[in-house]
Amino acid sequence: MISGSTRFENSLEFANRMDENDPLKAFRNRFIFPKVNGKEAIYFCGNSLGLQPKSTQSYIQRELHNWGEMAVDGHFHGEDAWYHVRKKSKPALANIVGAHEHEVVAMNNLSSNLHFLMVSFYQPTDKRYKIITEAGAFPSDMYMLETQVKFRGLDPDKVIIELLPREGEHTLRTSDIVDTIKKHGENLALVMMSGLQYYTGQLFDMESITKTAHEVGALAGFDLAHAAGNATLSLHKWGVDFATWCSYKYLNSGPGNISGIFVHENHAERPDLIRFAGWWGHDEGERFKMEKGFKPMYGADGWQLANSNVLALAAHQASLDIFEEAGIKNLRAKSEILTQYLEYLIKEVSGSSGIIEIITPKITKERGCQLSLLIHKGGKAVFDELYQEGIVGDWRHPNVIRIAPTPLYNSFLDIYKFAEILKLSLKKFAYN
Repeated sequence: MISGSTRFENSLEFANRMDENDPLKAFRNRFIFPKVNGKEAIYFCGNSLGLQPKSTQSYIQRELHNWGEMAVDGHFHGEDAWYHVRKKSKPALANIVGAHEHEVVAMNNLSSNLHFLMVSFYQPTDKRYKIITEAGAFPSDMYMLETQVKFRGLDPDKVIIELLPREGEHTLRTSDIVDTIKKHGENLALVMMSGLQYYTGQLFDMESITKTAHEVGALAGFDLAHAAGNATLSLHKWGVDFATWCSYKYLNSGPGNISGIFVHENHAERPDLIRFAGWWGHDEGERFKMEKGFKPMYGADGWQLANSNVLALAAHQASLDIFEEAGIKNLRAKSEILTQYLEYLIKEVSGSSGIIEIITPKITKERGCQLSLLIHKGGKAVFDELYQEGIVGDWRHPNVIRIAPTPLYNSFLDIYKFAEILKLSLKKFAYN
């Protein structure tokens, strides 16, 4: 069994032994691995696009069959009738983000959902209008905040407060986030930031951030693109007001596939909440009356607009069923050890050279499975060499390589092989 007290070794025998004792090892065989230069890749890029489950084609094919056999009747007949098909993903999504089923729903895509949720949860007044976010947030978040503020006739430079790490540091201290929230409390409307920072890999203390935001009278929402399916989340317990995520990274549901949202049940029946409404968010018991007067469904479902994308949900469900079988807590336990092993081997390989700086937090609870490697010399050449040798990671300008060992399909042997190739690449491009 994998244990958090494992003493690591830089050896092929150790990696093989860890894989042999891994209770989740069989899940690796349920995914399709891409090839690089004709050989199966060592894939560490689930933080950009997760691998395809082998079952995905059959899930989609079933819905194509239903479409062909029943056409419009598929909305109300057959297995998983499309009118209610969104409900099938709710148990898994609730488990993954730590919520009640009525607090989650799969819909739209992440950027759209951020905008729709901001319509409801950013309601600036003369007194409360400021937004706190992290500096260097993913572009979608920056653009969304900027345009939402402009849409309300306000100046982003005067409204948006960006949190910066301290001089000489790469990540934010929770105490500094909390202090900033308190400092701007009287004028603060919303804290809206990522749950896990895409560039550094820092997992934020969402519980403390939310608690402090509420104490000063503000709301708290999170972009969980890099956290859903990666970190252990308890959105309901933490009191998070809203959140959204994509399904194509750690949730392995296909490029650009459907997003999901969380809305805390405290907001489930608030008639004062403004929203951009659509047909599918209207009370489904009265939906086909086709009458004026929007009556939102209870919970997150009330933020839906259009009818469900059935083929997208089918691909999504193929992965969610695997998550339910594996268990998010089991996956997180393996993830922590995999990432610790990756960190150990990187330090073994780079030694005291100073060429590689891991800018992701060292404390396990402050990160997911991603390590961001700041390469101080020869970075792009090292990255390109890794790829030519079959390592699929991610390059971020100006000199960071992101490596994300994903517990559903990565192994300890993958990490050992990566370290061996990294050692050779550094000798070739960084040590000369």
